[in-house]
Amino acid sequence: MQPLPPIAVGFFGLGVGYYVYGGKEFFDYPKENSPALNHSLGQWGIWMPGFLQFLTGIYLWLGLTIFKAFQSTPVLYMAALAFTAYGVHWFALGLNKYVGGDARVDGYMAIAFLWISIVGAFVFGYVADYPVMILFILLALVYISDIPASLLQSASWTRIKGLWHLVTGTWLMYLMFAAAVNFALGLHLPL
Repeated sequence: MQPLPPIAVGFFGLGVGYYVYGGKEFFDYPKENSPALNHSLGQWGIWMPGFLQFLTGIYLWLGLTIFKAFQSTPVLYMAALAFTAYGVHWFALGLNKYVGGDARVDGYMAIAFLWISIVGAFVFGYVADYPVMILFILLALVYISDIPASLLQSASWTRIKGLWHLVTGTWLMYLMFAAAVNFALGLHLPL
C-alpha cells in the first residue's frame, strides 16, 4: 500500500472556512458585526482552515523529510508549503477576527499569499495536475480581491472576495471528494 498524504483533510478544512467566511462576505448575513459573531467566525477560521491545513502541511513535511514516505512525489513539497502557510495564515485571520482586530492589514498579507498562489498554479500546471492548478488560480483570485477589500474596507470588493471564497470552497469540496474516494474506493477522479 502506498503512503497516504492527508490532502483531503486540508481541502475539507479550507473549504469549510471558505464557505463560512464567503457566506458572510457575499450574502452579508448575519448583518450585525457583533463580538459574538466575530468570536464564531474566529473560531471557525482557527479550527477548520487553520488547524486542518496546518496538520496536513506538517504531516506532508514529515513524510517528505524525516520519514521519506513521499519521496516519489516531489510535487508534494509545494502542497506542504501551501498547506502549512495557509494554515498559519488562517490561525492569524481567525484570531484577528476573534479579538476584533483591524482587518485592513490583511490586504498586505494577501500580497504574499498571492505569490504562493501563483507559484502553486505554476508548479501544478507544470506537472499537468490541472484540478489542483485550478485551485491555486482560484486562490489567486481570492487574494487579488482581498487586497482592495481589506486595504480599502470596500463592501463591493468584500462581496467579490466572498464570491471567490464560495466558488473556491465548492472546488475544494470536489477535491476533497476526489481524494477521499480515489483512495478509499480505488477510483480515478481527476485530482
